[in-house]
Amino acid sequence: MRDLWEEFKEFAIGGNLIQLAVAFVLGVAFAAVVTSLVDDIFMPIIGAIVSDDTFANLSFEVGGAEVRYGNFLTVLVNFLLIALILFIVIKGYNQLRREEEAPVDTKPCPFCASTIPLAAVRCPHCTSELSA
Repeated sequence: MRDLWEEFKEFAIGGNLIQLAVAFVLGVAFAAVVTSLVDDIFMPIIGAIVSDDTFANLSFEVGGAEVRYGNFLTVLVNFLLIALILFIVIKGYNQLRREEEAPVDTKPCPFCASTIPLAAVRCPHCTSELSA
């Protein structure tokens, strides 16, 4: 139990929890910006093209129940925009990381494809013998 407590303290104080909290707050703020972009700019334009009403208020009735398809489509566009922007950001970040981490003193193991030192004669991951 003591080891678990020590691990938790290291996690909480070591920066992981703080980084996670900052990422969460930035994510919430980013979602608000994208929501405003969709609600205040995109959907009124689409609503003006589709009908006189704002797009989020578009609905129809089925058996006395109101089906608000405009609101659903607004939320769907929000999600797609956030997913697209996050995809682009993460793809760019991963590309930068690959460029920074390109080690010149390693090679891939031909058997397990893990990264190993150039001078290695045996793979430390799969223990295969490597040719010189």
